[in-house]
Amino acid sequence: KIGTTLNVITRTITLRFMKILHTSDWHLGKRLEDFSRIEEQQAVMAEICEIADSENADAVLVAGDLFDTFNPPTEAVDLFYKTLKRLSKNGNRAVIAIAGNHDSPDRIEAPDPLARECGIIFAGYPNSVVQPFELESGLKITQSAEGFLEIQLPNKAIPLRILLTPYANELRLKICLGHDDPEETLQAVLQEKWHALANNYCDEKGVNVLMTHLFVIKKGSELPEEPADEKPILHIGGAQAIHTENIPAKIQYTALGHLHRMHRVDSEPCPVYYCGSPLSYSFAEADQEKFVLLIEAEPGQKASIKEIRLKCGKKLLRKKAFGMEEAVAWLTENQDSLVELTLVTDTFLTAPERKQLSAVHNGIIALIPEVRNAAAMTGNNRQSIDLSKNMEELFSDYFRQEKGQEPNNELLQLFKEILAED
Repeated sequence: KIGTTLNVITRTITLRFMKILHTSDWHLGKRLEDFSRIEEQQAVMAEICEIADSENADAVLVAGDLFDTFNPPTEAVDLFYKTLKRLSKNGNRAVIAIAGNHDSPDRIEAPDPLARECGIIFAGYPNSVVQPFELESGLKITQSAEGFLEIQLPNKAIPLRILLTPYANELRLKICLGHDDPEETLQAVLQEKWHALANNYCDEKGVNVLMTHLFVIKKGSELPEEPADEKPILHIGGAQAIHTENIPAKIQYTALGHLHRMHRVDSEPCPVYYCGSPLSYSFAEADQEKFVLLIEAEPGQKASIKEIRLKCGKKLLRKKAFGMEEAVAWLTENQDSLVELTLVTDTFLTAPERKQLSAVHNGIIALIPEVRNAAAMTGNNRQSIDLSKNMEELFSDYFRQEKGQEPNNELLQLFKEILAED
Protein backbone atom coordinates (compact mmCIF):
# COMPACT_ATOMS: atom_id res chain seq x y z
CA LYS A 1 0.00 0.00 0.00
CA ILE A 2 2.86 2.38 0.85
CA GLY A 3 4.47 1.65 -2.51
CA THR A 4 1.22 2.25 -4.34
CA THR A 5 0.67 5.50 -2.46
CA LEU A 6 4.17 6.70 -3.32
CA ASN A 7 3.61 5.86 -6.98
CA VAL A 8 0.35 7.84 -6.97
CA ILE A 9 2.08 10.84 -5.34
CA THR A 10 4.97 10.65 -7.81
CA ARG A 11 2.55 10.37 -10.72
CA THR A 12 0.58 13.40 -9.47
CA ILE A 13 3.74 15.48 -9.08
CA THR A 14 4.89 14.51 -12.59
CA LEU A 15 1.54 15.45 -14.09
CA ARG A 16 1.75 18.92 -12.46
CA PHE A 17 5.46 19.51 -13.08
CA MET A 18 6.70 20.91 -16.38
CA LYS A 19 10.11 21.22 -18.07
CA ILE A 20 10.56 23.91 -20.72
CA LEU A 21 13.71 24.48 -22.80
CA HIS A 22 14.46 28.12 -23.66
CA THR A 23 16.68 28.96 -26.65
CA SER A 24 16.90 31.90 -29.06
CA ASP A 25 18.94 33.86 -31.62
CA TRP A 26 19.91 30.92 -33.80
CA HIS A 27 20.71 33.29 -36.71
CA LEU A 28 20.78 30.36 -39.11
CA GLY A 29 22.64 31.26 -42.29
CA LYS A 30 24.84 33.85 -40.60
CA ARG A 31 28.45 34.14 -41.73
CA LEU A 32 31.45 35.66 -39.98
CA GLU A 33 32.82 37.95 -42.67
CA ASP A 34 33.21 35.44 -45.55
CA PHE A 35 33.50 32.42 -43.28
CA SER A 36 30.53 30.02 -43.34
CA ARG A 37 29.18 28.85 -39.95
CA ILE A 38 26.70 26.29 -41.31
CA GLU A 39 28.64 23.24 -40.08
CA GLU A 40 28.86 24.72 -36.58
CA GLN A 41 25.16 25.55 -36.70
CA GLN A 42 24.31 21.99 -37.73
CA ALA A 43 26.35 20.67 -34.80
CA VAL A 44 24.87 23.02 -32.19
CA MET A 45 21.30 22.41 -33.41
CA ALA A 46 21.90 18.67 -32.97
CA GLU A 47 23.27 19.37 -29.48
CA ILE A 48 20.16 21.37 -28.53
CA CYS A 49 17.95 18.49 -29.72
CA GLU A 50 19.99 16.03 -27.66
CA ILE A 51 19.62 18.24 -24.56
CA ALA A 52 15.86 18.47 -25.05
CA ASP A 53 15.70 14.67 -25.19
CA SER A 54 18.08 13.95 -22.31
CA GLU A 55 16.30 16.46 -20.06
CA ASN A 56 12.84 15.19 -21.10
CA ALA A 57 11.68 18.69 -21.96
CA ASP A 58 7.91 18.99 -22.36
CA ALA A 59 8.12 22.12 -24.55
CA VAL A 60 10.73 24.22 -26.36
CA LEU A 61 10.61 28.00 -26.69
CA VAL A 62 12.61 29.67 -29.49
CA ALA A 63 12.54 33.40 -28.74
CA GLY A 64 13.22 34.95 -32.13
CA ASP A 65 15.99 35.66 -34.66
CA LEU A 66 15.53 32.19 -36.07
CA PHE A 67 17.31 33.25 -39.27
CA ASP A 68 19.93 35.93 -39.88
CA THR A 69 18.16 37.58 -42.82
CA PHE A 70 14.65 37.99 -44.22
CA ASN A 71 15.67 35.74 -47.14
CA PRO A 72 17.93 33.06 -45.65
CA PRO A 73 19.92 30.62 -47.82
CA THR A 74 18.39 27.25 -48.65
CA GLU A 75 20.76 25.33 -46.38
CA ALA A 76 19.69 27.48 -43.41
CA VAL A 77 15.98 26.93 -44.12
CA ASP A 78 16.58 23.20 -44.46
CA LEU A 79 18.44 23.08 -41.12
CA PHE A 80 15.70 25.11 -39.42
CA TYR A 81 12.82 22.81 -40.32
CA LYS A 82 14.80 19.63 -39.69
CA THR A 83 15.73 20.91 -36.23
CA LEU A 84 12.18 21.87 -35.30
CA LYS A 85 10.83 18.54 -36.52
CA ARG A 86 13.39 16.67 -34.43
CA LEU A 87 12.62 18.83 -31.38
CA SER A 88 8.87 18.18 -31.74
CA LYS A 89 9.28 14.38 -31.55
CA ASN A 90 6.44 13.85 -34.03
CA GLY A 91 3.99 15.97 -32.05
CA ASN A 92 4.87 14.62 -28.61
CA ARG A 93 6.63 17.86 -27.61
CA ALA A 94 5.36 21.40 -28.24
CA VAL A 95 7.76 23.75 -30.04
CA ILE A 96 6.84 27.44 -30.05
CA ALA A 97 8.90 29.89 -32.15
CA ILE A 98 8.42 33.64 -32.61
CA ALA A 99 9.89 36.14 -35.09
CA GLY A 100 12.79 38.38 -34.10
CA ASN A 101 14.02 41.59 -35.70
CA HIS A 102 16.07 39.60 -38.25
CA ASP A 103 13.09 37.50 -39.34
CA SER A 104 10.36 38.06 -41.89
CA PRO A 105 7.09 37.60 -39.95
CA ASP A 106 5.30 36.32 -43.04
CA ARG A 107 8.04 33.79 -43.80
CA ILE A 108 7.95 32.54 -40.22
CA GLU A 109 4.18 32.01 -40.29
CA ALA A 110 3.95 30.64 -43.85
CA PRO A 111 4.37 26.91 -42.98
CA ASP A 112 2.09 27.13 -39.94
CA PRO A 113 -0.71 24.77 -41.16
CA LEU A 114 1.78 22.00 -41.92
CA ALA A 115 3.93 22.72 -38.85
CA ARG A 116 0.94 22.37 -36.53
CA GLU A 117 0.62 18.73 -37.60
CA CYS A 118 4.02 18.20 -35.93
CA GLY A 119 3.22 20.26 -32.82
CA ILE A 120 5.26 23.24 -34.07
CA ILE A 121 3.67 26.65 -33.48
CA PHE A 122 4.79 29.90 -35.14
CA ALA A 123 3.94 33.52 -34.32
CA GLY A 124 5.22 36.29 -36.59
CA TYR A 125 3.31 39.32 -35.33
CA PRO A 126 2.37 40.64 -31.86
CA ASN A 127 -1.31 40.17 -32.72
CA SER A 128 -0.95 36.74 -34.35
CA VAL A 129 -3.65 34.23 -33.41
CA VAL A 130 -2.71 30.55 -33.33
CA GLN A 131 -5.44 28.37 -34.80
CA PRO A 132 -6.66 25.59 -32.47
CA PHE A 133 -5.63 22.01 -33.28
CA GLU A 134 -5.32 18.62 -31.60
CA LEU A 135 -2.87 15.79 -32.29
CA GLU A 136 -3.09 12.07 -31.58
CA SER A 137 -0.29 12.49 -29.01
CA GLY A 138 -2.67 14.52 -26.81
CA LEU A 139 -1.02 17.87 -27.62
CA LYS A 140 -3.67 20.48 -28.38
CA ILE A 141 -4.44 24.19 -28.28
CA THR A 142 -7.22 24.68 -25.74
CA GLN A 143 -7.46 28.50 -25.87
CA SER A 144 -6.10 31.11 -28.27
CA ALA A 145 -6.24 34.89 -28.64
CA GLU A 146 -4.12 37.69 -30.07
CA GLY A 147 -0.71 37.26 -28.47
CA PHE A 148 -1.78 34.32 -26.31
CA LEU A 149 -2.18 30.57 -26.44
CA GLU A 150 -2.91 27.79 -23.98
CA ILE A 151 -1.45 24.36 -24.73
CA GLN A 152 -2.37 21.02 -23.29
CA LEU A 153 0.81 18.96 -23.33
CA PRO A 154 0.88 15.17 -23.59
CA ASN A 155 0.82 13.41 -20.21
CA LYS A 156 0.32 16.64 -18.25
CA ALA A 157 -2.63 17.46 -16.01
CA ILE A 158 -1.99 21.21 -16.26
CA PRO A 159 -1.88 23.55 -19.27
CA LEU A 160 0.99 25.73 -20.46
CA ARG A 161 -0.07 29.36 -21.05
CA ILE A 162 2.17 31.60 -23.14
CA LEU A 163 1.93 35.35 -23.73
CA LEU A 164 3.60 35.85 -27.14
CA THR A 165 5.08 39.16 -28.30
CA PRO A 166 7.24 38.71 -31.42
CA TYR A 167 9.44 41.62 -32.46
CA ALA A 168 7.95 44.69 -34.09
CA ASN A 169 9.18 48.26 -34.17
CA GLU A 170 7.45 50.72 -31.87
CA LEU A 171 4.89 51.91 -34.42
CA ARG A 172 3.93 48.42 -35.57
CA LEU A 173 3.71 47.19 -31.98
CA LYS A 174 1.23 49.92 -31.10
CA ILE A 175 -0.82 49.28 -34.25
CA CYS A 176 -0.85 45.51 -33.65
CA LEU A 177 -1.93 46.03 -30.05
CA GLY A 178 -4.63 48.54 -30.97
CA HIS A 179 -3.06 51.76 -29.71
CA ASP A 180 -2.54 54.84 -31.87
CA ASP A 181 -1.82 57.50 -29.23
CA PRO A 182 1.65 58.85 -30.12
CA GLU A 183 2.13 60.14 -26.57
CA GLU A 184 1.55 56.76 -24.95
CA THR A 185 4.77 54.95 -24.09
CA LEU A 186 5.43 51.46 -25.37
CA GLN A 187 5.93 50.31 -21.77
CA ALA A 188 2.38 51.38 -20.93
CA VAL A 189 0.92 49.78 -24.06
CA LEU A 190 2.61 46.43 -23.46
CA GLN A 191 1.86 46.44 -19.76
CA GLU A 192 -1.83 47.01 -20.46
CA LYS A 193 -1.91 44.23 -23.06
CA TRP A 194 0.05 41.73 -20.99
CA HIS A 195 -1.94 42.37 -17.84
CA ALA A 196 -5.25 42.04 -19.70
CA LEU A 197 -4.17 38.67 -21.14
CA ALA A 198 -2.86 37.46 -17.78
CA ASN A 199 -6.04 38.48 -15.99
CA ASN A 200 -8.22 36.75 -18.60
CA TYR A 201 -6.31 33.52 -19.06
CA CYS A 202 -3.68 32.97 -16.35
CA ASP A 203 -4.36 31.51 -12.92
CA GLU A 204 -2.67 29.06 -10.55
CA LYS A 205 -4.11 26.04 -12.35
CA GLY A 206 -1.44 26.17 -15.06
CA VAL A 207 2.12 27.27 -15.85
CA ASN A 208 2.25 30.86 -17.12
CA VAL A 209 5.11 32.12 -19.33
CA LEU A 210 5.88 35.29 -21.29
CA MET A 211 8.03 35.03 -24.45
CA THR A 212 9.15 38.09 -26.38
CA HIS A 213 11.93 39.43 -28.61
CA LEU A 214 12.42 42.92 -27.23
CA PHE A 215 14.93 44.95 -25.25
CA VAL A 216 13.99 44.31 -21.61
CA ILE A 217 15.83 45.77 -18.60
CA LYS A 218 15.32 46.29 -14.89
CA LYS A 219 14.24 49.90 -14.43
CA GLY A 220 17.17 52.07 -13.41
CA SER A 221 19.80 49.52 -14.41
CA GLU A 222 22.59 50.18 -16.90
CA LEU A 223 21.69 49.40 -20.49
CA PRO A 224 23.50 46.29 -21.76
CA GLU A 225 25.18 46.51 -25.15
CA GLU A 226 23.35 45.05 -28.11
CA PRO A 227 25.35 42.46 -30.08
CA ALA A 228 27.99 43.71 -32.50
CA ASP A 229 26.85 43.45 -36.14
CA GLU A 230 23.30 43.13 -34.78
CA LYS A 231 20.40 45.16 -36.10
CA PRO A 232 19.76 47.41 -33.08
CA ILE A 233 16.20 47.65 -31.76
CA LEU A 234 16.87 50.28 -29.09
CA HIS A 235 17.10 53.46 -31.14
CA ILE A 236 14.98 56.17 -32.69
CA GLY A 237 12.28 54.39 -34.65
CA GLY A 238 12.96 51.14 -32.78
CA ALA A 239 11.32 49.73 -29.72
CA GLN A 240 11.84 51.44 -26.38
CA ALA A 241 13.36 49.46 -23.56
CA ILE A 242 10.69 47.51 -21.68
CA HIS A 243 10.95 47.30 -17.91
CA THR A 244 10.61 44.12 -15.88
CA GLU A 245 8.05 45.90 -13.73
CA ASN A 246 5.74 45.88 -16.80
CA ILE A 247 5.52 42.06 -16.58
CA PRO A 248 2.35 40.73 -14.87
CA ALA A 249 2.77 39.15 -11.43
CA LYS A 250 0.98 36.00 -12.65
CA ILE A 251 3.86 35.20 -15.01
CA GLN A 252 6.26 32.58 -13.62
CA TYR A 253 9.05 32.94 -16.19
CA THR A 254 9.93 35.38 -18.98
CA ALA A 255 11.85 34.01 -21.99
CA LEU A 256 13.68 36.74 -23.90
CA GLY A 257 15.47 36.88 -27.24
CA HIS A 258 17.77 39.47 -28.87
CA LEU A 259 20.83 39.85 -26.63
CA HIS A 260 23.49 37.22 -27.35
CA ARG A 261 24.93 36.88 -23.84
CA MET A 262 23.04 34.61 -21.45
CA HIS A 263 22.09 36.55 -18.33
CA ARG A 264 19.32 37.09 -15.82
CA VAL A 265 17.72 40.50 -16.25
CA ASP A 266 15.72 40.36 -13.01
CA SER A 267 14.23 37.95 -10.49
CA GLU A 268 11.05 39.98 -9.98
CA PRO A 269 8.18 39.59 -10.62
CA CYS A 270 9.61 36.30 -11.93
CA PRO A 271 12.91 35.05 -13.35
CA VAL A 272 13.51 37.12 -16.51
CA TYR A 273 16.25 35.71 -18.74
CA TYR A 274 18.03 36.18 -22.03
CA CYS A 275 19.33 32.72 -22.90
CA GLY A 276 21.69 34.16 -25.53
CA SER A 277 22.74 32.83 -28.92
CA PRO A 278 23.99 29.24 -29.32
CA LEU A 279 27.18 30.40 -31.10
CA SER A 280 29.41 33.46 -30.82
CA TYR A 281 28.57 35.52 -33.89
CA SER A 282 31.02 38.45 -33.57
CA PHE A 283 34.38 39.09 -31.96
CA ALA A 284 32.61 41.21 -29.36
CA GLU A 285 31.43 37.81 -28.08
CA ALA A 286 34.96 36.39 -27.95
CA ASP A 287 35.48 33.94 -25.06
CA GLN A 288 31.75 33.92 -24.21
CA GLU A 289 30.26 30.64 -23.06
CA LYS A 290 26.91 29.77 -24.63
CA PHE A 291 23.86 28.18 -23.00
CA VAL A 292 20.32 26.95 -23.26
CA LEU A 293 18.08 27.25 -20.20
CA LEU A 294 15.90 24.53 -18.72
CA ILE A 295 12.90 25.93 -16.84
CA GLU A 296 11.26 23.71 -14.25
CA ALA A 297 7.85 25.00 -13.27
CA GLU A 298 4.64 24.06 -11.50
CA PRO A 299 1.44 26.06 -10.91
CA GLY A 300 1.60 28.91 -8.42
CA GLN A 301 5.38 28.79 -7.95
CA LYS A 302 8.31 30.76 -9.36
CA ALA A 303 10.16 28.73 -11.93
CA SER A 304 13.62 27.36 -11.24
CA ILE A 305 16.33 27.72 -13.88
CA LYS A 306 19.05 25.30 -14.92
CA GLU A 307 21.83 26.71 -17.10
CA ILE A 308 23.13 24.13 -19.60
CA ARG A 309 26.38 25.07 -21.32
CA LEU A 310 26.66 24.31 -25.02
CA LYS A 311 29.84 22.58 -26.16
CA CYS A 312 29.60 22.80 -29.96
CA GLY A 313 30.91 25.65 -32.05
CA LYS A 314 34.30 27.23 -32.57
CA LYS A 315 35.59 29.75 -30.06
CA LEU A 316 36.13 33.30 -31.30
CA LEU A 317 39.48 34.57 -30.07
CA ARG A 318 41.21 37.93 -30.20
CA LYS A 319 44.99 38.05 -29.97
CA LYS A 320 47.59 40.82 -30.06
CA ALA A 321 50.92 39.24 -31.01
CA PHE A 322 54.29 41.01 -30.97
CA GLY A 323 56.15 39.66 -33.97
CA MET A 324 55.73 36.75 -36.33
CA GLU A 325 57.26 34.19 -33.99
CA GLU A 326 54.70 34.83 -31.25
CA ALA A 327 51.84 34.94 -33.78
CA VAL A 328 52.80 31.59 -35.36
CA ALA A 329 53.19 29.91 -31.95
CA TRP A 330 49.81 31.17 -30.70
CA LEU A 331 48.00 30.26 -33.92
CA THR A 332 49.48 26.75 -33.76
CA GLU A 333 48.13 26.30 -30.22
CA ASN A 334 44.62 27.57 -31.09
CA GLN A 335 43.71 25.65 -34.22
CA ASP A 336 40.04 24.97 -33.45
CA SER A 337 38.99 28.61 -33.32
CA LEU A 338 38.18 31.64 -35.42
CA VAL A 339 40.70 34.41 -34.95
CA GLU A 340 41.04 38.18 -35.05
CA LEU A 341 44.81 38.71 -34.98
CA THR A 342 46.55 42.03 -34.41
CA LEU A 343 50.21 41.71 -35.36
CA VAL A 344 52.64 44.29 -33.96
CA THR A 345 55.87 44.51 -36.00
CA ASP A 346 58.68 46.95 -36.79
CA THR A 347 58.13 46.69 -40.55
CA PHE A 348 55.23 46.39 -42.92
CA LEU A 349 53.66 42.94 -43.21
CA THR A 350 54.88 41.32 -46.41
CA ALA A 351 52.93 39.05 -48.72
CA PRO A 352 55.07 35.98 -47.80
CA GLU A 353 54.39 36.64 -44.09
CA ARG A 354 50.66 36.82 -44.70
CA LYS A 355 50.89 33.56 -46.65
CA GLN A 356 52.81 31.94 -43.79
CA LEU A 357 50.13 32.92 -41.26
CA SER A 358 47.36 31.60 -43.49
CA ALA A 359 49.23 28.29 -43.86
CA VAL A 360 49.49 27.94 -40.06
CA HIS A 361 45.79 28.64 -39.37
CA ASN A 362 42.83 28.49 -41.77
CA GLY A 363 40.47 30.35 -39.44
CA ILE A 364 42.01 33.83 -39.50
CA ILE A 365 39.00 36.07 -40.05
CA ALA A 366 40.76 39.40 -39.57
CA LEU A 367 44.47 40.24 -39.68
CA ILE A 368 45.24 43.72 -38.38
CA PRO A 369 48.82 44.94 -38.91
CA GLU A 370 50.18 47.41 -36.36
CA VAL A 371 53.53 48.90 -37.40
CA ARG A 372 55.44 50.54 -34.56
CA ASN A 373 57.34 53.06 -36.71
CA ALA A 374 54.94 53.41 -39.62
CA ALA A 375 55.13 57.22 -39.51
CA ALA A 376 58.91 57.20 -39.76
CA MET A 377 58.89 54.64 -42.56
CA THR A 378 56.48 56.68 -44.65
CA GLY A 379 57.90 60.03 -43.58
CA ASN A 380 54.38 60.91 -42.35
CA ASN A 381 54.27 63.52 -45.11
CA ARG A 382 51.33 63.38 -47.43
CA GLN A 383 52.66 66.34 -49.44
CA SER A 384 55.86 64.57 -50.47
CA ILE A 385 55.10 62.62 -53.63
CA ASP A 386 57.80 61.44 -56.00
CA LEU A 387 56.20 62.05 -59.39
CA SER A 388 59.09 60.38 -61.13
CA LYS A 389 57.67 56.99 -60.10
CA ASN A 390 55.21 55.15 -62.32
CA MET A 391 51.55 54.67 -61.38
CA GLU A 392 52.06 51.20 -59.93
CA GLU A 393 54.84 52.42 -57.62
CA LEU A 394 52.78 55.43 -56.54
CA PHE A 395 49.81 53.15 -55.81
CA SER A 396 52.05 50.91 -53.65
CA ASP A 397 53.37 53.95 -51.75
CA TYR A 398 49.82 55.20 -51.14
CA PHE A 399 48.61 51.78 -50.00
CA ARG A 400 51.53 51.43 -47.55
CA GLN A 401 50.81 54.86 -46.07
CA GLU A 402 47.06 54.27 -45.75
CA LYS A 403 46.99 50.58 -44.77
CA GLY A 404 50.35 49.99 -43.12
CA GLN A 405 51.25 47.07 -45.37
CA GLU A 406 52.16 46.10 -48.92
CA PRO A 407 49.34 45.54 -51.41
CA ASN A 408 49.08 41.87 -52.34
CA ASN A 409 49.52 40.55 -55.87
CA GLU A 410 45.79 40.21 -56.47
CA LEU A 411 45.20 43.86 -55.63
CA LEU A 412 48.14 44.97 -57.77
CA GLN A 413 46.83 42.93 -60.69
CA LEU A 414 43.40 44.52 -60.30
CA PHE A 415 45.00 47.97 -60.29
CA LYS A 416 46.88 47.11 -63.49
CA GLU A 417 43.63 45.99 -65.14
CA ILE A 418 42.02 49.31 -64.23
CA LEU A 419 44.95 51.19 -65.68
CA ALA A 420 44.69 49.12 -68.85
CA GLU A 421 40.97 49.89 -69.18
CA ASP A 422 41.69 53.60 -68.76
